[in-house]
Amino acid sequence: MMGMDGTVVAVSRSDSHSFSKQNQESIELVAGYGIEGDVHAGATIKHRSRLAKEGDKPNIRQVHLLHTEIFEELKEQGYEVLPGELGENITTKGLDILAMPKGTRLHIGSSAIVELTGLRNPCGQIDDFQMGLKDALLDRDAEGNLIRKSGVMSVVIASGDVVPGDPIRVELPPLPHERMQRV
Repeated sequence: MMGMDGTVVAVSRSDSHSFSKQNQESIELVAGYGIEGDVHAGATIKHRSRLAKEGDKPNIRQVHLLHTEIFEELKEQGYEVLPGELGENITTKGLDILAMPKGTRLHIGSSAIVELTGLRNPCGQIDDFQMGLKDALLDRDAEGNLIRKSGVMSVVIASGDVVPGDPIRVELPPLPHERMQRV
């Protein structure tokens, strides 16, 4: 069962625009910037698909988090996915990150804090990694609304090093809560 506290399973980064990110022993989160040495770090947008149209806008996709529980769900559908392979920077365990409201703060390790900005939209690159995986990361709720299961995006509020095994503490934003949307 997923709750309000979790654990870091893996940390990953890449200095190039590759799809998957390489697992690391630790990563350094830098307030207002992202992950030191990661291609998506910066105060303004760094994702290739958005640079041309929105490159001067604030980067609200500095850190990508993905729940490890999705790997078991995908395995049941015939997909083998490991931490970092879907491009996430922090792989979590024990947190229902997809259901958290926008503005939730995750206190990671001794000092790092990220604030959730929205849901990652599964892109076509996922099918380049494993054909059909994009559809496996999408679902519909009882009302027919699209559910995106490829993680959440965040910005770094407080700097700090993050390592596998670090605890994650959840701080919900004030009410009323706003549901996260695709970013």
